[in-house]
Amino acid sequence: MKKIFALSFLILSSIYILACTTFFINKNGQMVFGRNYDWITDAGIVCTNLRGLAKTSMKTENGETISWTSQYGSITFNQYGKEFPTGGMNEKGLVVELMWLDETKYPSSDNRPAVGVLQWIQYQLDNSATIDEVIATDKKLRISATGTTPLHYLIADAKGNVATIEFLNGKMVVHKGNDLIVPVLTNNNYDESVSAYKNSSANGNNSLERFSQACNMIKQFKAGDNNKPLVDFAFDILGEVAQGNFTKWSIVYDITNKSIQFKTNRFREIKTVNFSSFDFSCTSTAKVWDMNQSGNGIINSLFDNFAPAINKRIVETAAKESEDRVFISQQNREFLWQYASEIKCK
Repeated sequence: MKKIFALSFLILSSIYILACTTFFINKNGQMVFGRNYDWITDAGIVCTNLRGLAKTSMKTENGETISWTSQYGSITFNQYGKEFPTGGMNEKGLVVELMWLDETKYPSSDNRPAVGVLQWIQYQLDNSATIDEVIATDKKLRISATGTTPLHYLIADAKGNVATIEFLNGKMVVHKGNDLIVPVLTNNNYDESVSAYKNSSANGNNSLERFSQACNMIKQFKAGDNNKPLVDFAFDILGEVAQGNFTKWSIVYDITNKSIQFKTNRFREIKTVNFSSFDFSCTSTAKVWDMNQSGNGIINSLFDNFAPAINKRIVETAAKESEDRVFISQQNREFLWQYASEIKCK
């Protein structure tokens, strides 16, 4: 785990590739978090991640590693290997999801250890139960300023708190509470998105239009007498802001009921995963589900035991399917799929 890891992305000119959308809705105490994952490749696995595991971060180009023991189990969506999720929810109800943001500038090197953008998500799910705990970790670790991609995050917890986390001009910038006018995030910075929404000035900007569309639908839903189930309505929003075949996954986290529903572009039946059906103790076996297979309804019992071969296949497939536009060296691919196998119970 001391190997240097750098995952380098070649940025695409097509805006649709970078068109993710996230939002949070709290209606009468029921809380859901919606997410469209828009990207080049749809290869991916749903993973259970166990509590009580001793971990050391993959060494980046830009700082020292950090070690920790996972406090909470989680379920994540992983494309570039287990332990490097694009998003997920832990057993306390914390959800963390990423989106592209071109203007991101991570902190310069200092005395804090540095992690990559994907491992930052797993670290938070392992260690944090609330958004305030996530925000507080900025004092003890940072995202590497080199060898990483420009991202920002929407996070929510089971108390109904929501925050955007951005890294602008080398500093963490947070919007929460009264500073979070609407709990939506796309691919412009949050202040710019809110300004465009208030002034009806999206002006053909794909990201700002999706932001405004999600905001308007949430506002109308909460103000009206719509009796549609909240999870179903969240999928309606995701459908309205979808970007054709570039929308690979649509995910709704039911924070209140500790379950996740999702569908993929190739397999549009909605699958449900319940936390209560999994054993997250560190002596159990982690489970995985290949996202690109048919299934419907509750699929907990259909998960396979995690194995390095599964991890390797997903990493190699994702790397190959995006090789014209994304560069991941063969050495780094091996780092990605081998990493999870090195982690043991404390």
